[in-house]
Amino acid sequence: MRFRTYSAGCLIAAIGLLAACGAGGSVAGSGMPAPAPSPSATWWAPTPGSSFQYDLSQAGLPSPGAAIEDIDWEATTASDIATLHAAGGRAVCYVDAGSYENWRSDASSFPTVVLGNTYVGFPNERWLDVRRIDLLAPIMDARIATCRAKGFDGVEFDNVDGYSNNTGFPLTLQDDENYLANLATFAHSDGLAVGLKNAPEMLPTMASTVDFAINESCWAQGWCADDAPLRAQHKFIVDVEYDDATNASQFTSTYCPAAAALGDTTILKHPALDAWIVTCPP
Repeated sequence: MRFRTYSAGCLIAAIGLLAACGAGGSVAGSGMPAPAPSPSATWWAPTPGSSFQYDLSQAGLPSPGAAIEDIDWEATTASDIATLHAAGGRAVCYVDAGSYENWRSDASSFPTVVLGNTYVGFPNERWLDVRRIDLLAPIMDARIATCRAKGFDGVEFDNVDGYSNNTGFPLTLQDDENYLANLATFAHSDGLAVGLKNAPEMLPTMASTVDFAINESCWAQGWCADDAPLRAQHKFIVDVEYDDATNASQFTSTYCPAAAALGDTTILKHPALDAWIVTCPP
């Protein structure tokens, strides 16, 4: 992970889950990602250059709104989404797929065997063993179904970069790619766009699977160009910078022009990801 910010019924049996994914669905140690969605499947895809708001404060929809709002899967209501749609906006469903959050309503669904090290800086979170797709996929599929039932248009899967963190498990890049591929299959089958959060190392494999990307602090840390495989496919990319490392003057004078040259949307946020936002000048 490049930068960490605030993480803010239909369980199905594992065998049924794998059947839904196709014969190539991945389980722990299989080494094979889930198959690509059917070409006939349809879902919304965000347009490059769209305005974007990222608010995980659980305080409701931010105001003023943007074309795309990334908000919490559990705190946001169907009525919130309907209001957003009525204003012409789209909603992305924030789902922490790679770490366990002990305050969630489904926290008791996670078997102890999948819980790893505590997420540094976040004592109420623990890394997940994403190799255990057989145990995690039913939980995540239920979350995805909740996103769809509430009317979300897309989903952001956070913390799918355990391979580069001290998780307590020997996770590899391929383990996380397999996991994300399975999650994407579920989301696409529910008509939801799929976003990649950070983890540009996945893009040589996953660029055709995901529909957009959210980069945190990539300008401050110098890796925004790593999303070239997505730009080559003309997919939406938003670069989120934080005001604990970047001031507004640097953001507007340096990062905004650089992002525009790549075709990225760029915003400046508080690390708490509340409603406060600075956007690039028109």
